[in-house]
Amino acid sequence: MSQQITIERRKAVEHLLQNRDDMLVVCGLGSSTYDVYAAGDHHANFYLWGAMGGAVMIGLGLAIAEPDRHIMVVTGDGEALMGVGALATVAAQKPNNLSIAVLDNGHFGETGMQKSHTSLGVDLAEIAAGCGFVGCQTIYDYAGIDAFIHKPNDPSGPRLAVVKITTENPPRALPNVDGVYIKTRLRQWLGHQPC
Repeated sequence: MSQQITIERRKAVEHLLQNRDDMLVVCGLGSSTYDVYAAGDHHANFYLWGAMGGAVMIGLGLAIAEPDRHIMVVTGDGEALMGVGALATVAAQKPNNLSIAVLDNGHFGETGMQKSHTSLGVDLAEIAAGCGFVGCQTIYDYAGIDAFIHKPNDPSGPRLAVVKITTENPPRALPNVDGVYIKTRLRQWLGHQPC
């Protein structure tokens, strides 16, 4: 039985980041970056420009390097599919401070809205569960997002939520595109010297 999809992408991200405190947020290429920025710029946001498929692995690196902080990766289904092997690596490493939210509209939004594999039956939550994630779910309403953000990670490992969203495409909200600036800003916020 198919669920009716009513979650709007930008509102989904607003729900994910409400009461974020000092959580580090890594966002994938394109729409997820626009929406994280629209929810409120923060020194702990790492906007990923031009590196499709890398958000989950950068999130893993931060989770390992900063074990006392919570890390959330916000990405789309297209990027998650491109870097699907990253899910196996994350599951093997078992960082219990890493959450991954996949905004799934079933389309490649950055290249013209071609159908992605998820609209053809591929289930990213099942793939993550098969890799060994301890907390995987598919969310169809805002209450589900709120429950996800208020539930802590299982001590034994990472979690992943596939958030089913509509295909609406709000206007772009563009953060700074200077990669050196974004990296330096995050490093300084974490208390490291610029490099």
